[in-house]
Amino acid sequence: MDLHDNDSTLEQHRMAHAWEEMRVLDSAGISLPPKASRIAFDDPEFLLRSETRHIRLQLEMLKPELELQQQEIDHTIVVYGSARVRSSETVEHTIQTAAEQGHPLAAAEQARMRRGATQYEAARRFAHLVATHSQGRPRHAHLYVCTGGGPGIMEAANRGAFEAGEPTLGFNITLPHEQHPNPYITPALNFTFHYFAMRKMHFMIRAKALVVFPGGFGTLDELFEVITLVQTHKIRNRVPIVMYGSAYWKRLLDLDLLVEEGMIAPGDLDMLSYVDSPEDAWQAIRDFYQPACGGGHAPSGLCDLFR
Repeated sequence: MDLHDNDSTLEQHRMAHAWEEMRVLDSAGISLPPKASRIAFDDPEFLLRSETRHIRLQLEMLKPELELQQQEIDHTIVVYGSARVRSSETVEHTIQTAAEQGHPLAAAEQARMRRGATQYEAARRFAHLVATHSQGRPRHAHLYVCTGGGPGIMEAANRGAFEAGEPTLGFNITLPHEQHPNPYITPALNFTFHYFAMRKMHFMIRAKALVVFPGGFGTLDELFEVITLVQTHKIRNRVPIVMYGSAYWKRLLDLDLLVEEGMIAPGDLDMLSYVDSPEDAWQAIRDFYQPACGGGHAPSGLCDLFR
């Protein structure tokens, strides 16, 4: 069969752009008519039907999995945090520009922006530490920094690893207000998800630790998802959860109340550790694994990651 005589469908409809094309058409009130002659896997209208949701879920599970296997990436440090903070240079430029234009920012706003910049630089420094530690190490002892792929803390962590010369992962997601990938993600490791569930699963599959910087609803969602998975032993090997910025987190979350009211066991609080410097965050992760490594109880090869 000559594909050129068969409507040239494979040339006209590229699945790489199908989702964006369908959204543009939908916003314009245009529905493409069904076309039985299209090959099923080259038919965006078919693949985006509600009845084929299970296929899309499988594809979002499989595509990053195959690519990461090919890239020989087995172990990650996942960094969560706000998309709204900015780098120190961006913040200072914004403050200076506002003043020059005769609309100086209020002192409280400047202080808030600078707190965010401090967090940005801390995430950048932490990721640089992880990346530097892993340079030149073999596959079984190599750690990669992984984020949600967007701006803010995510950008900072990807940037820190990038500046250390290491590959770095981004698991982005389609949102009503577009979240564009930050420029520091390694292109071959820049994934985009539609389903939060698949994105969360990929965060955890390779995670050897999670570092949670100050953030909003999205960060809290990811945090409590992981806490619940660890608490209920749905994760085969327990991982450290490091809360960066003790004042922020202890003010926001009074977890002692849950213990006092009998909603969680006192030992559940041991899942979390609080730190206030990039160096302490990295050390907290290493300390978590040292007892198991010293006693010989850690999974095969795991101790090599933190030596």
